Amino acid sequence: MTVPMTSLKTSLNLTRKIIQAHLASGQMELGREIGLKIDQTLAHDATGQMALLQFEALGFPRVATNRSLIYVDHNVLQVGFENADDHAYLASAAKKFGLWFSKGGNGICHQVNLETFSRPGDTLLGADSHSTTGGAMAELAIGAGGLDVAVAMGGHPFYLPMPEILGLRLTGSFGPMTRAKDLALEILRLLGVAGGRGKILEFYGPALANLTVTERATIANMSIETGAITAIFPSDEQTLKFLTERGREKEYQALAADPQASYDGELAIDLSALTPLAACPHSPGNVKKVSEIEGLPVDQVAIGSCTNSSVADLLAVAAILRGQRIPPRVSLVIAPGSRQVFLELARQGAVADFIAAGARIMEVACGFCNGVGQAPKTNGVSLRTSNRNFPGRSGTPSGNLYLVSPETAAISALKGQITDPRQLGPIVINLPDKLPTDLSLVIPPASPEEAGKVEIERGPNIAAPPSFSPWPLSLTGEVTLALGDNVTTDDILPAGAHILALRANIPAISKYIFNNIDPTFPERQKKGPGFVVAGVNYGQGSSREHAALAPRYLGLAAVIAVSFARIHKANLCNFGILPLELVDPAQRELLPQGHKLSVDLSGLKAQGVLVVKNLTTGADVPTLLAVSERQVLTLKAGGLLAQMAAKK
Repeated sequence: MTVPMTSLKTSLNLTRKIIQAHLASGQMELGREIGLKIDQTLAHDATGQMALLQFEALGFPRVATNRSLIYVDHNVLQVGFENADDHAYLASAAKKFGLWFSKGGNGICHQVNLETFSRPGDTLLGADSHSTTGGAMAELAIGAGGLDVAVAMGGHPFYLPMPEILGLRLTGSFGPMTRAKDLALEILRLLGVAGGRGKILEFYGPALANLTVTERATIANMSIETGAITAIFPSDEQTLKFLTERGREKEYQALAADPQASYDGELAIDLSALTPLAACPHSPGNVKKVSEIEGLPVDQVAIGSCTNSSVADLLAVAAILRGQRIPPRVSLVIAPGSRQVFLELARQGAVADFIAAGARIMEVACGFCNGVGQAPKTNGVSLRTSNRNFPGRSGTPSGNLYLVSPETAAISALKGQITDPRQLGPIVINLPDKLPTDLSLVIPPASPEEAGKVEIERGPNIAAPPSFSPWPLSLTGEVTLALGDNVTTDDILPAGAHILALRANIPAISKYIFNNIDPTFPERQKKGPGFVVAGVNYGQGSSREHAALAPRYLGLAAVIAVSFARIHKANLCNFGILPLELVDPAQRELLPQGHKLSVDLSGLKAQGVLVVKNLTTGADVPTLLAVSERQVLTLKAGGLLAQMAAKK
C-alpha cells in the first residue's frame, strides 16, 4: 500500500500516516480503540498450529490478506512425533488456506521476513511478540496472540487503543565496538520493561543516515521488551540499499514523518555517548555497562536469535574469532538467522573460522533463544545475543543469562570471562553487494481452484481448540495463586522443547501452567472458577496465547493485577478471562492465596468498576475493567471464538 507522505490538514509523524492509511474503524484519538486493516500476517510452529486451528474453527475458507506466512523455526528438535506432525499439519493447512510456508532450515521468521517479505508502509500482524522487527523496514509490525492473527487472516481488522507515539531522536555515531544492541539496551535502561506500554517508538534524527536496516532490526526487535506496541524507522536511502541488495528495489517507497510532525513524548539519545552494555539476570531491563561486570567467568556463549544473527553480525564475530581458540571450558554455539545468512558466511569462509575457533554450529532456527537446546549448566553464566533472559528460559532454572552484542559475546568467549570489546582493534568485514532473495524453501499456497483437493494432515497430538461458555453473573471462586510484579508469559507457560511440542494440544499443555512457580497450580485450579492476583505488568514477554488459553481451559476466571502487558491482556479477553486492575494497588494484600472471592458481573461494562468481595474476610476491593466496548462483548460471550460463532 502506498502511504501518503503529507496531509493537507496537519503534519503527521510516520506512525500516524500508516495508521491513517490503514484505518478501518475508530478515530485516531489517544486511548480510543481503532481497527487496522492488516496487509501481512506471520506465525510459526509454536503459534501457528493454534492460529490455523482457530482459523478453521471460525470457518474462513481462505486468507484475505495480501500475504500470510507460516515459518518452521521454533519446534525443530524432533525427539518425538509431535513436532513433525505439527509441521505436516502447518504445511497442508497453509497450502489449503492460502498461506506461504517456510520450511525448516530456511530460517527464523523475523530474519527471513525482513529479508524477503517486509515492505515499507505495510501493516504486519505476527503471532510472535518480536514481529516488531519489521519496523526496521518502515512497516507497522505488531505482535499479537494467534486468535487475533487468525481473525486478521480472515479479513477482519486488528483492534488496539490508539497509542502514544514516542519520538526517539538519534544523533551522533557509534563509538569503537559499540553497536545497535547497545542502543537497544540503552533504551531499555531508560524506559525499563514497562515504560513503553501503550506506546509506539518512532525513530528519527541525523544518526539514521548511517544506521543500516540490519542495525535498525536489532533495535526494533527489542522494542517489545520495553512493553511498547512496536517500533518504526523511516524508509530512506538505507532502506533502498537493503532492498536493492536483495533484488527488491521495486518495493521501495520513501516514508518519513512530516518536517513539522509532533510526538506525544520525546527522547533524545546521542550514540556517541554509548558504551557496550549488558542486560544482567534476570530481566532485559537490568542493564549495566560491560565495564562494570568485566572479569566474570563465562561458561557458555550463544550467538544468534532473531535479534543478532544477520550477515553483518556474524561476519563481525568471525573477524574476532579468526585465528583464535576459545578456552576448553567455554562452550560457544553460533546459529545463523537464515539460510541466506548461512550461505554467505560459507562463501566468505566465516563458517571455517567458527569451527577452527572451537565453536559449534547450530541449526538455522530459534534454538537456544526459546529454550530448545543449549541449556547451560547448573548456576552457569551464559552470554547470549538474544532478547530475553527471564528465569528458566534457557532450560536451566538456575542459569544466569546476560544479553550482549555479538562483539561482546565473541571477545568474552575468547577470554573466558565477560570482556569489554573496546580493547579490540578495528574490525573489517566485507558485506556483499548482492544477497538475492531465495524462495526455494518457501512453498507457495495452492491456487483457489486446487485448494479444495488438499487434504489437511492431522497427527494424534493435534486437538481442536476448546470453546468456552460465558461465566455466571455471580462469579465465585478461590484465589488459586498470588504473585508479584512483572510476571512473564514464560512464568505462566514455560518455554522449552518438551512443552513447545504440545502447543497444538491444550489439554496436554495446560498441565504445565505456572510449572516453574507452583507445579500444583493446575490440579488446584481445575477444582472450580479461580482468580490469580498479581502486581504490575502482568503477562510481559512473549505473545503466546497459550498463557491465557490453557489457564482458561483449567477454569481461571479472572486475573486481578495492578497492570497488564498489552498482548497478554488482549489474549485474556479473547478467551473470556477478566483482566481486572486494582483501583488501589495496595489492596492487593487483601486478596491472598486461598481466600474465596466473589464478583457480580451483571453490570459488566467498559471502563466500569467491579467490586471484588473477599468472602473469607468480608473486605471489598474495587477493580477497573479497563477494556473497550468490543472486548466487553467478547467477555460476555465467553471469548472471541464463541462470539464470532454466534454471529454466523
